[in-house]
Amino acid sequence: MAGGVGSRFWPLSSEERPKQFLDVLGCGKTLLQLTADRFSGVVPAENVWVVTSAAYHDLVREQLPDLPEGNILLEPCRRNTAPCIAYVSWRIKKINPRANIVVSPSDHVVADIDAFKTAVAEAMEFSAETDAIVTLGIRPDRPETGYGYIEGDLSYSSSRKKNIFRVDSFKEKPALEVAQEYIKQNNYFWNSGIFVWSVNTIVNAFRVYCPEMARLFEGLMPVLGTEGEQEAINREFPNCENISVDYAIMEKAEEIFVYPASFGWSDLGSWSSLRQQVKQDLHGNACIGENIDLYETNNCIVHTTQEKKVVVQGLDGYVVVEKDDILLICKLSEEQRIRLFH
Repeated sequence: MAGGVGSRFWPLSSEERPKQFLDVLGCGKTLLQLTADRFSGVVPAENVWVVTSAAYHDLVREQLPDLPEGNILLEPCRRNTAPCIAYVSWRIKKINPRANIVVSPSDHVVADIDAFKTAVAEAMEFSAETDAIVTLGIRPDRPETGYGYIEGDLSYSSSRKKNIFRVDSFKEKPALEVAQEYIKQNNYFWNSGIFVWSVNTIVNAFRVYCPEMARLFEGLMPVLGTEGEQEAINREFPNCENISVDYAIMEKAEEIFVYPASFGWSDLGSWSSLRQQVKQDLHGNACIGENIDLYETNNCIVHTTQEKKVVVQGLDGYVVVEKDDILLICKLSEEQRIRLFH
């Protein structure tokens, strides 16, 4: 899924080039490219699909040149994750009604690729043998208020996979006091937004819980994969309800399971979360750029890849970002206000 606006990383990101198309880690690859790379060896390259905004087609084509052109699905407008997933599910069903699918956001970070591949492979093996929906739950290492949580029933594991458990409930992003209570227990996991299911399972789930959306895409089946697909999608897709797959399916379905995992995951929803993913110095500073000098500076993130020399003195808990003709200096504790600056 690569259609989000991702404007929280302004001035680095913009509506024209959201964060999934940026090298925010300074590693030489964009988040979209890193996402595609970590599925290498998990699924064949020709079975990778990208659903994105029509406005981002050229960015996807540029960054994933080996992706088959027909595997780029273009949304004419934003309608959240449920219509996005429905579209690609019916499109894949047209080709292979026995397909097994992994759905992943394109703007997340995974540090331990091997652990990620193991988790995905085991979840896919489970979903191929059952009618279950599997979500990857991340074992929390702190009381995080920026993520939703999954409450798992650890007393009940699948007979097929001892490390996959039934889901009791999904929890919204909690207040700090609630998150601290979750951490004290061992059956709450961060909701990664990575889902695994067979194409029949997810299509049937849409038929039960989102019948109008299911009827819309069932009606499009004759034109999917033909020259008339994009015209039909442009006409019908805006009629889809604007709703997330969590609300549309996950919180209603019965056969929901969680695979608890630890693979250094972050959804990179803020400069603070990016700071946690980058190696820090002894003073808690994370720097992305070639020539950055810090003095009497603590707990900051500095992202300046276009300047020859950057010197920062006397800051504590700030984000410093430079992009083209814009320089942002903002308290990390108030970074939610960044979207008001542009």
